[in-house]
Amino acid sequence: MHKVITALRELEDEDPLLHVVWVERLAEIHVQLMGAVQLEIIQQTLHDRFGLDVSFGPGSILYRETITAPIEGAGHFEPLRHYAEAHILLEPGEPGSGVTVASALSENDLDRNWQRLILTHLTEREHLGVLVGAPLTDIKMTLVAGRAHLKHTEGGDFRQATYRAIRQGLMEARAGVSGRPETPVESRPDTAGEGNCRLLEPWYRFRLEVPADMIGRAMSDIQRMAGTFESPVTDGEYAVIEGEAPVSEMRDYAMDVNQYTHGHGRFSATFGGYKPCHDAEQIIAAAAYDPEADLDNTPDSVFCAHGAGYPVKWYKVPEFAHVDYAM
Repeated sequence: MHKVITALRELEDEDPLLHVVWVERLAEIHVQLMGAVQLEIIQQTLHDRFGLDVSFGPGSILYRETITAPIEGAGHFEPLRHYAEAHILLEPGEPGSGVTVASALSENDLDRNWQRLILTHLTEREHLGVLVGAPLTDIKMTLVAGRAHLKHTEGGDFRQATYRAIRQGLMEARAGVSGRPETPVESRPDTAGEGNCRLLEPWYRFRLEVPADMIGRAMSDIQRMAGTFESPVTDGEYAVIEGEAPVSEMRDYAMDVNQYTHGHGRFSATFGGYKPCHDAEQIIAAAAYDPEADLDNTPDSVFCAHGAGYPVKWYKVPEFAHVDYAM
């Protein structure tokens, strides 16, 4: 296993889009590939250059999540002799921007060292969304409010408060809330749909060259795969189509092209970024992800009364928060 991951890391240095990851929990190596053709190339390269015969398991689409409207999330962590509260403003980012962080909080409201620690917690891990538990992207996180306790706050307290603030904000977003959540809330809000959260999927930018008499078949295929394309250009006996389509629909299309053109067609694709998932409702339903049951990424907070900590559900946190909302 060590030889395989070392070889893959070397290939990743040459092509960073491979994104090689060792998943400790599963004892597996995960690699991002652009389809069956690239898979065959990687296997052949591992054999030729490193003398390794490697097989790959069935692949899956790497989804991402983002939001479509700003929301202020609050996280509070106060078991006995601990204390931290953080408010994180979540805002939609530009496509392809990833995750960006900032602080808009005065040092008069929260000491600089605590602010730096919170910003570290915003970037030290891959925060997960609440639709299918996929990593967040194209989102800006800004520290807008927070409070520490002179005697009881320890370093790990703000980690807990920050993580919970992000998840609490995402749950509010899924419930369709934007800006500052309303209070009081008598019952759990409906989070069955996407709300102001969005599931994203990877898309290809592709170029397809087929014999001119097969252009109808090609255009029909692209439309069936939820893709878009520019007007075909005819060059002699061949027609060229350029466009975009979801990776989930097109990842094995190169083999189809080779088959229906009897080897006379050419298909090439590059990563075209993440866009809203074309079949989000089905993917979310199939994932059956319960963000409230994901205890490693809980949206709930912990408050203290009568010398003991007690949990507060995410939709009740705005009523209990010690710090005023910034929005």
